Amino acid sequence: MWDPDKYLAFDDLRARPFFDLVNRVGAEKPRRVADLGCGPGNLTVTLAERWPEATIEAFDSSPEMVDAAREYGIDATVADVRDWKPAPDTDVVITNAVLQWVPDHLALLPNWIDALPTGAWFALQVPGNFDAPSHLAIHGLASTERWYDKLADAGILERQAVPDPAGYAGVLTAAGCRVDAWETTYLQPLTGDDPVLEWLTGTALRPVRDALDDADWQAFRAELAPMLRSVYPRQPDGTTWLPFRRIFAVAHKLT
Repeated sequence: MWDPDKYLAFDDLRARPFFDLVNRVGAEKPRRVADLGCGPGNLTVTLAERWPEATIEAFDSSPEMVDAAREYGIDATVADVRDWKPAPDTDVVITNAVLQWVPDHLALLPNWIDALPTGAWFALQVPGNFDAPSHLAIHGLASTERWYDKLADAGILERQAVPDPAGYAGVLTAAGCRVDAWETTYLQPLTGDDPVLEWLTGTALRPVRDALDDADWQAFRAELAPMLRSVYPRQPDGTTWLPFRRIFAVAHKLT
């Protein structure tokens, strides 16, 4: 279950890739802007501010996130991104930190692009940190004898992966788009006790939290915390630096 409050605890740091992505979209007066996986809606509202005349279509698979988005005044719905089809007037599609949860998402992209009108923009951003020490620690702990049986069906033991920028560029170019693709590693300055653990609780650890009862969840966190402190040590000034790689692609449909 997604926790909007936990996710928003680092909203300033989480928002930067979104704005770096959307700033590369050149649409001037789109009729419809679709936000696939709108989360708690705090970023979706900025799409309405940039394109005030557009219809904003927003959905998320988490009812808790949709409820939070509605608090922002977003007419969000609960839906699965794999079932989405563009409406005929969809001129801009934004999907921010969503597609990494969909193992077969590369197969979805050509169909989406084909259904969009000529001149439409499609912008995606996904984390590219699945080989980072944080994720290796989660996977390693989940694979131990104590946790394996409890987490075997949670998907956490299946190593997630996403293409590099060239992989997305190839698929989107073949679909008839001009593509701008790149990657950025943000160095996130975190503070407080076990800040990397708290950061991950809002994202990568969600499947673990969903699979465990409260007591096991606290036990898993307690085992993971020193592992994360070891690979992400607190600096003398109190800052813990978290490198966070992100992959971006912005496609402009030509025909």
